[in-house]
Amino acid sequence: MKRSARRIGEAVSTSPRRARVPDVAREAGVSTATVDRVLNGRPGVRHATVQKVLKAAARLEYLPEEDFAARTAPPPLRVVFLLPAGTNRYLHMLGDTVTYVEDAWAPFNVRCRAHYIDSFDAHVLADALLRHGRNADGIAFMGLEDPLVREAVETLADRGVPVVTLISDLSHSRRIGYVGLDNRAAGRTAGHLIGRFIGPRSGKVAMIAGSLSYRGHEEREMGFLHIMREMFPELEVVGVREGRDDAEQNYRLARNLLDQHPGLIGLYNIGGASDGIGRALKEAGRGHKVVFVGHGLTPDTRALLIDGTMDAVITQSPHTTVMNCVHIFVNLRDRRDVLAGVEPVRISIVLRDNLP
Repeated sequence: MKRSARRIGEAVSTSPRRARVPDVAREAGVSTATVDRVLNGRPGVRHATVQKVLKAAARLEYLPEEDFAARTAPPPLRVVFLLPAGTNRYLHMLGDTVTYVEDAWAPFNVRCRAHYIDSFDAHVLADALLRHGRNADGIAFMGLEDPLVREAVETLADRGVPVVTLISDLSHSRRIGYVGLDNRAAGRTAGHLIGRFIGPRSGKVAMIAGSLSYRGHEEREMGFLHIMREMFPELEVVGVREGRDDAEQNYRLARNLLDQHPGLIGLYNIGGASDGIGRALKEAGRGHKVVFVGHGLTPDTRALLIDGTMDAVITQSPHTTVMNCVHIFVNLRDRRDVLAGVEPVRISIVLRDNLP
């Protein structure tokens, strides 16, 4: 009897030989040097060739499935939020939302960043749009009505960089969407609240805006004035001041209004930084005598509602605002309807008794 070539009890290996770099090269039809460059992430290989090598490596099980998925995933969509710098707490909450909910972008393969600029200056805003547009796949910003800003948006559109306006829109521009309140309706709502809270009394009311160069602030002013004329003709509007959403400027403007108009009984803050106005009202002993309505629920406006200095806050969810912007950019990338999954932005009225 012939002796077996293998000793009794010796296991016979049936597992296939593990693929090596030359095997991947033959499968992909490229050189081993090209395979080495691709698998080690070195530059100098065309995208189509990279994909061919990675797929060959996956077929031969040379590359683990999770590594293949990671290497073939498209780069994340880079979205930049340009927000006004300053003391507007609501806008800082908006920027914080962009940073704090980073994990929420993972399913969308999106990377978001917030940058604060002097967006009241059209030159600065236009320059920031063009500068960030070089490395971004989409930009969201508060529209400032100025030819320089409109031209910057036009240039970005020509480059294929989509732009979304948020909170305040930009007229006659090539932005792809607007995320924010119906600002004319918001102004009418503020006027309605002030008129109803004042009741049958007659007297003077005033407005403080961030800047009427913001279309949103201009529309709020228009809505407020219209409802005053329609429903509350006994109330005299004494004009609008611009405080650039700065707490100190708003404080000084409010003190001047109170000094110039001792009979002032209503005040509408069209923009942000209501804390400056609240401080002026309390210092003048008018905190519970002037009906005060503003925008944006923040720690500051919350405290003013609680102590009775503010009567109502008109607000919108920062989280919904940011997510709507991201949805629009993702829809555009994925060739879906631009507004798919975008929630309508609703006016929320917060009083002392319904604080969330």
